[in-house]
Amino acid sequence: MSPLPLSRGDWLRALVVIVIWGLNFVVMKWGLESLSPMLLGALRFAGASLPFLLWVPRPTLPWRTLVAYGWAQGVGQFGLLFLGLHWGMTAGMASVVMQTQAFFTLIMAATLLGESARRSQWLGLGVSLGGLLLIAGSHGEGARQMTLIGFVLTLGAAWMWAVSNMVVRRAAQAGAYDPLGFIVWSSLVPIVPFFVLALWIDGPQQVWAQLQAFDGRALFAVTYLALLATLLAYSLWTRLLQRHPAGRVTPFSLLVPVVGLLAAMVLLNERPAFWQWVGTGAVIVGMGINQLGDRWRGFGR
Repeated sequence: MSPLPLSRGDWLRALVVIVIWGLNFVVMKWGLESLSPMLLGALRFAGASLPFLLWVPRPTLPWRTLVAYGWAQGVGQFGLLFLGLHWGMTAGMASVVMQTQAFFTLIMAATLLGESARRSQWLGLGVSLGGLLLIAGSHGEGARQMTLIGFVLTLGAAWMWAVSNMVVRRAAQAGAYDPLGFIVWSSLVPIVPFFVLALWIDGPQQVWAQLQAFDGRALFAVTYLALLATLLAYSLWTRLLQRHPAGRVTPFSLLVPVVGLLAAMVLLNERPAFWQWVGTGAVIVGMGINQLGDRWRGFGR
């Protein structure tokens, strides 16, 4: 059975996710100015779950699925990403490196779930990977240069994102469920681990001091990350993964660096190097090959 074509609604969902997640990295940097990585993670997922539990029903999925997703997407992905941003990863570069999840996901989906991938998908991802390598290899100059530890942690976060994509695809194969409920209830899982890590790493006094100094920028960051980047964007992302194979959905995230690099340049005064822009162009070309490769081949017949 051939997969369903992407509808206009699917394209709109993908566009909204791209914009929200592209701006997401700048907002994370703002939040980390006054909050530690672990405390920011705890507040993010508390805001995405606790206010909604009374009126959003739990999805008809086993608890093990919710816990697996909460650990992979919450503690794993964002714990590593927040640490990477805290330890020298620039916002623009983070938006790029995180998109290696598309390659991890395609490989996992093919090997673990038996999802077939077209040659145009592999070619498109290969072109995009070349673009990502160009961007990652051009570190820039000065204090805003990407650090090695920041790169490694962010690459680990991308791997955990791919793992969470596999959990979503497994859940979709088991039957239909509500994406919003899935995100709300799985967001419960990371709260306690993040708070425990914050108390262990920062110490109770430092955690309390951060909460006392909670200002408007921190409130904006937590609200954006909880409501838009988590509830809205991941609900839309989950809906796309329910309807389409993972190898077809995840390449949309390759456009996130375009928004991320521009946002970091305008809002954080980060200045991408020439080869970073060349790499961004390659990412866009690879995305086009991935999504439209078969159509182009058909036009040439």
